[in-house]
Amino acid sequence: MLQGMRFAGLLVVAVWLGATVFLTFGAGPAFFSSAMLEVLPRYHAGRAAQIVLESFFEFQLVCSWLAAVLVLVDWATTGRLPRRWALALLGVLLALVLIGGMGIQPRLRRLHAVMYAPNSSVEQKEVATVQFRRWHGVSQMGNLVVLIGVVAYFWSLASPVPPRPGIVYAGRRNG
Repeated sequence: MLQGMRFAGLLVVAVWLGATVFLTFGAGPAFFSSAMLEVLPRYHAGRAAQIVLESFFEFQLVCSWLAAVLVLVDWATTGRLPRRWALALLGVLLALVLIGGMGIQPRLRRLHAVMYAPNSSVEQKEVATVQFRRWHGVSQMGNLVVLIGVVAYFWSLASPVPPRPGIVYAGRRNG
């Protein structure tokens, strides 16, 4: 049982990490590569990227919740307390995913629409472009922080929690 829980936790976080690395360094830049912009106008490439990010938000949300549930199940079945910093890190990652997906991405979508709307004035487009660049930078920094956080959380799962002296854990003999 313990090995199964450990494997499940590592698998969820490994998939989350792999998807984050792929989106950050593979798929994301591909949307605005010269090859893509030969096929799609910049507006459509941007909109396609937003659609992928919407799916990625849902994917990250599932991964972060699964990771949290697995921590709770492990705690309930073994009595082993998780590392506090790792638990706090998981909470921060979940919060960042929610802020990105429910706060920043909708704002970027609205600004993108204003930037390319035929009925937007030149001034509206300029203001939207400046704000879009600013929020896109915030989004990219948040994504980088999540990526680093998922690496740190993966490392914490890959490093077993040593038993604490004087505490008897369910399913484990001390001594």
